[in-house]
Amino acid sequence: MAGKSFPSNLVISLFKKIYALNENPDTNLGDIKNILIIRQHNQLGDMLAGVSLFRAVKEKYPQSHLTLLSSVNNYYGVIKNRFIDELIVFDKRKMFNPFELVKFYERIRRKFDLTIVPATVSISFTSGLIARLSDSKIRIGPKSLDGKPNESDFFFDRRVDIDWRKYPDSNVSEHILEIVRPFGIDTKDLSSQISFDDADLKVAKSFISDIMHNSKAKIIGLHVGAGKPANRWSLIKYVELIKKLNENYNCIFYLTGSDSDKEEVEFVIRNLKINLNKFLNREIPQVAALISISDLFITNDTGIMHVAGTTSTPQISLFGPTNPFNWAPCGKNKIFLRKSDLIDDIQVQEVFDASKVLLESNS
Repeated sequence: MAGKSFPSNLVISLFKKIYALNENPDTNLGDIKNILIIRQHNQLGDMLAGVSLFRAVKEKYPQSHLTLLSSVNNYYGVIKNRFIDELIVFDKRKMFNPFELVKFYERIRRKFDLTIVPATVSISFTSGLIARLSDSKIRIGPKSLDGKPNESDFFFDRRVDIDWRKYPDSNVSEHILEIVRPFGIDTKDLSSQISFDDADLKVAKSFISDIMHNSKAKIIGLHVGAGKPANRWSLIKYVELIKKLNENYNCIFYLTGSDSDKEEVEFVIRNLKINLNKFLNREIPQVAALISISDLFITNDTGIMHVAGTTSTPQISLFGPTNPFNWAPCGKNKIFLRKSDLIDDIQVQEVFDASKVLLESNS
């Protein structure tokens, strides 16, 4: 516990005294029917990149009932995921309300055969505590991450050492499976997935119908924003790219985003005489549906990149400081570009050349 404050050490010691479980080395989980996965992350991309875990569980236990506990920040990416039977949305702020706390406690105290707490870039004490409070026969969680011990591993009876350093360029969709592979749970399909229904597709097709002026036009979507400034490609370069695409191809363009991207979206629109259409503040399944019927999608390294990655649409993802081998979407016609930690080292011509390859190979 070195390096932690006295209050933190005291809290961990107290919880250990009350809730510590004995470690069980047995990798045979027995008959599993009711499963809880606790996925506490604040980024949509983290959730979507880890869909392989849900798929692996369902392949191993196809008749099981899978419940996912997600934070309030990223559940909207999996609300229609076909691998998830039930969704529990955890909002820490509501836990100060006694009625909400009791309601939440009752939901996690249902009988579970297995609870899984994965870890990719960090270990969540809260997730471990929820796993321990759940009424579960078996609890799987991280014993360590990249050589750093998990000081709250006592919440789990099955503990797994997780180490990115062994395979530094492995994709997170594969890495997340490390928590369950010792127990014979795995999958060869690492693709992500967002389920959208006929209603979502109807919204997307209606949008295309409204903006389509030529049935032979290429439909190109772009996402010019990103939560992290270092992940935003130059807006001037986006303007130049759109001009270049428009000069060389018969295109219809649309921009995705939310209120947080409004400034970037409006900048691009102001600096172009080309008609740009906006698809903003839409539900994630609707965005996925729109991208799925597009000819090309170009995006910064951000949550919508992972949404686009769940479709079969040709895609170009632009990277700066993040390792694309870890986070870029997997699959056919999925291209990433990265030159250095500075995303603006990527040149307009490079993105145009990649666009040309994808547009012409799928024409």
